Amino acid sequence: MLPKTLLSRGALLAHQTGLECSFSCKSATLGLRIQRAMSSVNIPPPECMLRPLEVPYRYLFGPGPSNVPPRILAAGARPIIGHLHTEMYEIMNDIKRGIQYAFQTNNHMTLAMSGSGHTAMECAVFNTVEPGESVLVSINGVWGERVAEIAERMGAKVHTMVKSPGGYFTTEEIEKALAKHKPVLFFLTHGESSAGLAHPVDNVGDLCLRHNCLFLVDSVASLGASPLLMDQQKIDILYTGSQKALNAPPGTAPISFNERACHKMFNRKIKPVSYLLDMTHLSNYWGNDSKSAREYHHTGPVSGFFALRESLAILAEKGLENSWRQHREVAEYLWKGIEDLGLKLFIKDKDLRLPSVTTIAIPDGYDWKELLAYMMKHHQVEMTGGLGPSIGMVIRVGLMGYNCSKFNADKALTALADALKHCPKRRG
Repeated sequence: MLPKTLLSRGALLAHQTGLECSFSCKSATLGLRIQRAMSSVNIPPPECMLRPLEVPYRYLFGPGPSNVPPRILAAGARPIIGHLHTEMYEIMNDIKRGIQYAFQTNNHMTLAMSGSGHTAMECAVFNTVEPGESVLVSINGVWGERVAEIAERMGAKVHTMVKSPGGYFTTEEIEKALAKHKPVLFFLTHGESSAGLAHPVDNVGDLCLRHNCLFLVDSVASLGASPLLMDQQKIDILYTGSQKALNAPPGTAPISFNERACHKMFNRKIKPVSYLLDMTHLSNYWGNDSKSAREYHHTGPVSGFFALRESLAILAEKGLENSWRQHREVAEYLWKGIEDLGLKLFIKDKDLRLPSVTTIAIPDGYDWKELLAYMMKHHQVEMTGGLGPSIGMVIRVGLMGYNCSKFNADKALTALADALKHCPKRRG
């Protein structure tokens, strides 16, 4: 009679053999299934995807995005962590404090949108306006046009104040329109990059407060380059983008709401039209509500937040006033160089020029597209034409953030002078 242990080992061996045979049979079956599935793939891998990625270096002297400094590129290349990890929450908290400094606000409801400046634009309108409510939009370039369309699409009654590109609205004009239309929201672009205008905002917040209207300001092209003080200037909602004077790659958009704006958006009759941009969820995602725990809403751009955090750190190290001063000095240096070339600046009033984006009136006899193409081809320098209503009126030169230096201004002027020399000039 065989020992009991030997029988047990034999039984175990038989069992393992059976399992291996079963696994082998299943593997063979799975292999046949994969082979049949692969035989149904008719589109081969594209040749372009079998080549390594190549990206040229360009001098981005247009209205944005701008070149990004190595320090911020390195921050964006750090290892990915989970968007709900404790360390990520700490980084998001840093971002909130950095935005509060950049905006000069104590608003608790401060955060960064996962998306471009347009995302923040829609978030501001969608959350504070309900269908049928009156909205007043100042339009003196493309960004007012965009906000008017966004508000119209979500069912608001949109009223507009319109000026040609480069025009600005007086406080008297604004107050008259507020009294007439009685809006819940008034929109103004501080840095109208399509025209190169820095619109005055002093006293407008007081007007909106007097007329029980929220004051919404777009500072995508101006934040960090031109003085803006959210609390002091009584701005209820302010947003910007990461890709201009803030030095970061495109894809994140700081935004802040004061208590008046929060009261309006958290006491709605109906939910906002967008789930993704609903501040009842985003306020929790950023730890701005009263709940002890943050809940999943969406997967934020982790690497983008790393880069934004670093860009805000650079701004804090430099100091806001130093940043404003640098952008103004470089802009004035550029303006003189442009006039020395015999060109005309589009915004006549020096005090109304946007330091980050300079607009040049298209010189007589030249095709602006040919000038831009020549600079790109021969100098690897990007400048752009107008946008929206300013198309065909201006050439736009942006020197902001990392690109804001007299060295780069000279490079831009050299490219522009060369294009004027070699591009054909036609008689009118």
